[in-house]
Amino acid sequence: MKKFICLLILLFIFSLSSAQNKFGNPEVDPIQIQKTFSDWSAYNKKIMLSRDFTALDSQSKEISKKAFLNALTNENFIPIRLKSIDSVYYYKLFEILPKSDTSIKATINQEAFDALKNYEMEGKPFPEFAFKDLDGNIVSNESIKGKIIVIKCWYIHCAACIKEFPQVNALVSKYKDRKDIIFISLAEDTPEQLKTFLARKPLSYSVVPNMKGYMNEKLDLNAFPTHFILDKAGLIKKVVSNFESLEIALEKESKL
Repeated sequence: MKKFICLLILLFIFSLSSAQNKFGNPEVDPIQIQKTFSDWSAYNKKIMLSRDFTALDSQSKEISKKAFLNALTNENFIPIRLKSIDSVYYYKLFEILPKSDTSIKATINQEAFDALKNYEMEGKPFPEFAFKDLDGNIVSNESIKGKIIVIKCWYIHCAACIKEFPQVNALVSKYKDRKDIIFISLAEDTPEQLKTFLARKPLSYSVVPNMKGYMNEKLDLNAFPTHFILDKAGLIKKVVSNFESLEIALEKESKL
């Protein structure tokens, strides 16, 4: 009986090892990375929950992205990327250690909550709109049919929104010859505030003022910046919270 139990244990360990090797080993030590909040925070900047990735549970079993984000939002896990020889990103759930800084769990829960909320918007039609930008141009659902639309949601006093201006401006320049790609930004602020601010900090997107109500009520946003990519049918293709994810998603969409 003891031999049988030992055999079962060995088979279990072997199966776990095989599953792990199939997808690769963690790119960082899941225990060491939890020693301090600073250690975790530095690594966490590399984890982009809004990007496309293959999701694995704590036993290295493939699960849906929604289930993965749900676990991060409501349970006791951190996401770690696995080393891979291919171009696919593998994110796996690892248990948060009992003595880890509670800020680690709080941060993950909030980031995963935002990522899940964004993910659940994907595939749905973008709410009806008829925006008038600072130059007097009208952009509506009808006028953009057949085009890829990139939308940046922001406001003047959002430090993270402003910090990425050079990057998003470079993105506009990169696609300047693509007449089927339009860049629009929705800002909470008034035209007067925006004109004064943008004279010092130029933004290459067209800027639509007074959008606080629309972003709160129609888009239900609680994190900024938030970026949307709409496909040529007007459906929300991707919702992301940082430039790195935006750049990757737009490159993918622009090739379709």
